[in-house]
Amino acid sequence: MNRQIVLQSRPAGAPTPANFALVERPIPEPSDGEVLTRTLWLSLDPYMRGRMNDAQSYASSVPIGGVMVGGTVGAVVASRDPRFSAGDIVLGSGGWQEYAVLPGASLRKLDSALAPVSLYLGVLGMPAMTAYVGLLDLGRPREGETVVVSAASGAVGSVVGQIAKIKGCRTVGVAGGPDKCRYVVETLGLDACVDHRAPALAEALARACPNGVDVYFENVGGAVQQAVWPLLNQFARVPVCGLIAQYNDETPRPGPSMWSVLRKRLSVRGFIVSDHADRLDAFLHDMSAWVREGRVKYREDVVDGLEHAPEAFLGLLQGRNFGKLLVRVAS
Repeated sequence: MNRQIVLQSRPAGAPTPANFALVERPIPEPSDGEVLTRTLWLSLDPYMRGRMNDAQSYASSVPIGGVMVGGTVGAVVASRDPRFSAGDIVLGSGGWQEYAVLPGASLRKLDSALAPVSLYLGVLGMPAMTAYVGLLDLGRPREGETVVVSAASGAVGSVVGQIAKIKGCRTVGVAGGPDKCRYVVETLGLDACVDHRAPALAEALARACPNGVDVYFENVGGAVQQAVWPLLNQFARVPVCGLIAQYNDETPRPGPSMWSVLRKRLSVRGFIVSDHADRLDAFLHDMSAWVREGRVKYREDVVDGLEHAPEAFLGLLQGRNFGKLLVRVAS
């Protein structure tokens, strides 16, 4: 049998465990061109919150009773695609389940001798490519500029901050709590980190950015965005990757002043990494070298067992994870 976590009901505001259900269904059989995989690693990411809503977005909602979506690393069990054989390790989107049938065309074979395969869901995968494309292509940081990144200890933000340092920028992170801020400065090497839970956030951020902000990489929204916005310099760039502080809102919040967008000639651009597939080779070339050379460091937060995925995901939305959040589904 195939254990799956399905969407049992749509959340009103913050999700709860009652929105999920653990079910068992027969292991599916692959058809021509398909591959049956056993999930080894499941990635948990903030975008999944949006897929729980029945609302128009850049991707389809998870239907009630449907398996929660998610990136996976799996082992091939059976293949009806000649490019894959039993035992191959592959990157795909198998979702929150122990077994998945996926089109062979959607899979990428991984070499476990090159790097731990879990890294292809983190620092060598979608989150880090999101950081790479968003910062370099949309943020366009120049040496000597000031870059601020929210959720700076997370899977995306930690890579943004480190790339900004590689590019010669003064880089300021915003994270939740002293432990995360200490990690951002002492391990990741950013110039400063501001605790968004501390009082007087705006004043602390202004002290950390005496020359204003040229690039703000937005992962959070809410109070952090409100504190950064007045500090934006003329012609600042704002890549908008996520708004995790607002995902559970039932009514829209007041946004930043559009007058400042006009007066300061800001560039504010939302982006989805799947629109930039042409950048994959450049990302893998640069990021693998930076990781190998120790210029980009990473941290994984691992939870064991598919049944614990809902609890871990709810913790992610509350900022309880520390590093890239993964579920180890099988050995």
